[in-house]
Amino acid sequence: MKRLCYLLILIFILSSCSVSKFIPEGSYLLDDVIMISDNKDVNAGNFRGYVRQNPNARWFSKMKVPMRIYALSGTDSTNSFNRLLQRIGEAPVIFNEEQAERSRADIRQALMVQGYLAGDVKVQKEIKKKKLKANYMLHPGRPYIVNSIKLEIEDSIIRNILLKDSVETLLSEGMVFNSNILDGERSRINAKLQNLGYFQFNKEYITYQADTVRGTYKVDLTMRLRNPQRASHHTAFTLGNINLITSQNSSRNLSALPVDSLNYYGLNIYYDGNLLFRPKILSDNVQLESGDLYSLSKVQQTYDNFNRMKAFKYTSINMQVSPSDSTLLNAYIMTEYSRFRSVSAELEGTNSAGDLGAAASLTFSHRNLFRGSETWAVKLRGAYEAITGLEGYTNQNYLEWGLETSINFPRFLFPFLSRNFRHNIKASSEVSVQYDMQNRPEFRRRVATAAWRYRWAKLNDKFSHRFDLLDISFISMPWISSTFKETYLDNLTEYNAILKYNYEDLFIMKLGYSFVYNSMGLSGNTGSNSGTNSYTIRANIETAGNLLQGINKVFNGTKNSSGSYTVFNIAFAQYIKGDFDISKSVRFDERNSLAIHAGLGVAYPYGNANMLPFEKRYFSGGANSVRGWNVRSLGPGTYKGLDRNIDYINQSGDIKIDLNLEYRTHLFWKIDGAIFIDAGNIWTIRNYRDQPGGQFKFTEFYKQLAASYGIGLRLVFDYFILRFDGGMKAVNPAYAKGKQHYPLIDPHWGRDFTFHFAVGLPF
Repeated sequence: MKRLCYLLILIFILSSCSVSKFIPEGSYLLDDVIMISDNKDVNAGNFRGYVRQNPNARWFSKMKVPMRIYALSGTDSTNSFNRLLQRIGEAPVIFNEEQAERSRADIRQALMVQGYLAGDVKVQKEIKKKKLKANYMLHPGRPYIVNSIKLEIEDSIIRNILLKDSVETLLSEGMVFNSNILDGERSRINAKLQNLGYFQFNKEYITYQADTVRGTYKVDLTMRLRNPQRASHHTAFTLGNINLITSQNSSRNLSALPVDSLNYYGLNIYYDGNLLFRPKILSDNVQLESGDLYSLSKVQQTYDNFNRMKAFKYTSINMQVSPSDSTLLNAYIMTEYSRFRSVSAELEGTNSAGDLGAAASLTFSHRNLFRGSETWAVKLRGAYEAITGLEGYTNQNYLEWGLETSINFPRFLFPFLSRNFRHNIKASSEVSVQYDMQNRPEFRRRVATAAWRYRWAKLNDKFSHRFDLLDISFISMPWISSTFKETYLDNLTEYNAILKYNYEDLFIMKLGYSFVYNSMGLSGNTGSNSGTNSYTIRANIETAGNLLQGINKVFNGTKNSSGSYTVFNIAFAQYIKGDFDISKSVRFDERNSLAIHAGLGVAYPYGNANMLPFEKRYFSGGANSVRGWNVRSLGPGTYKGLDRNIDYINQSGDIKIDLNLEYRTHLFWKIDGAIFIDAGNIWTIRNYRDQPGGQFKFTEFYKQLAASYGIGLRLVFDYFILRFDGGMKAVNPAYAKGKQHYPLIDPHWGRDFTFHFAVGLPF
């Protein structure tokens, strides 16, 4: 209650600060801008971007806090405190008549561009004391319609190309006379011809003539495509010599090529001293071939291919008309490679349920291991954590060592793939091996993994794919303390079999497929949904143990005492797991947006296993889930945690639901704010005796959804985001009724509040 009072006092102080001292006599504070259209087919909000003067920024679209902070300052500009407040805050926006008139003219012009040639815009001002509201009244009228389309193309070859391509045209009789569509058709034709050899063609050769029919809203449209000056036709260029220059000097002049060279299947490769790349790799990434017509899209594909190869840091492609043939283009591909070897180090702090620690890693990378821009990385990681509260153990600390090595190939390493397929995708293949050693006071754990996976995406597509062809994990528990074993693993009257299963040796061999769809295209897939009405869909499916199960059944394999087939005397996991995740962003203006997220995951163990491995189970709570709970502290279902030493295993499940709603706003400088509502939980498929209330039931699960709300701050830097979120429980399914079930009614800070620190947005 005391914190609430402080907050109310702060709000009162900010709201009572007068800004009138900064408003000159006869002027008005621009309080709001409203866009109104009297034509239901025209969305006035789409024209807001043409308004040159907007009111002061509102936090969460409501509170003009930056202006109020500015108003706390005095008019004495020599006072350092005043300057500080004014630098943090935002000066009141004074309505400017000239800016409003220019905005009105710009909106009217935009209406005309969209086909409303007789449209008009008026500015209506509402004044109240020292505040002014500007209403932009749009009167579009009727749109002009294209009555007929006529083509006047001097070049007969291009005319035939466009007539054959008429099904792709953006123009049609009966369409609205929209200048944006007309310009889009120019760009389409330009791209079409640039991919058919017309290197020197540009859309400025295409012009329109529009004749309105008197007394009607109809337009007779003529599209003209003229020839170059002093030429009877446009020239289609053929590619001549394809030259690739590779060096460490990006400023090399074409007139001074390296003296060393070789020809590899028509590709002339120039280099200094020793050629550091395999000729085949260079040739495979060059999309241009001598004798082909010039194609802008293949030039761009060549750029993309070299840009994704980590050994190269700069690529430039120049086209020059051959001095001996005016229809021939010689291509010069300039590439600059970077240093291949590097060493990096990382240091981080850790906090696991209040136990503090530190971790450090050292990574060596080689970005041209086999002279094909393959990236080889070796990473050594160590972690230390001081563990408290474990009675009966002499060693109170946690120590971890890990070694990982991987090789990434910037291409699809798979037999029987056509050259055309390889040229039309951006792909990588990766093989990795990892060994991790964990020593805790209660047990020692060893994990060895090996994987072979592919990642690829079609050029200019919105999908990206990943396929794990093989992923093998071996989990070993070489030592478990007698105290831990007697208290937890052998005491099945108090603790369920999930705990014991996760402290046994286990073998996992899985394969899986996942994809990401981004509505803005792969170039817009930055980890967050910042575009207007953009959305991202992620899906994943994986399965494990089926091949091993089939082999054991065919050859009558051996079983252990639990009735499970084994590999090297170790039981293997068998399951299927699927995840679906969708997030959508709705941007209201440049400062405010709404992010919506929903996630569903289901995993089912079968055959050789009665439960999922711990690494494959779901958990809830944490910075990217229901933020009113700490990580791994929610669920399953109505289950309550019993023992802090094992809850991180018990509070896991086979089914997960996450629902999130977050309103994001820019505050000032590099600081953004957010308010959010989260809901979700996890459940088990089977009914485990010592996890009462944890099983998923269609008639009950919706009653067991946990809910929380909160606020957050984000420090937005160029390459990363630091996030601070405070979540408060609203509905706690671990309690059946009363204030503990609905802490929203009577929140208790010590019990119901959780603070999170994370890097990146939650979804």
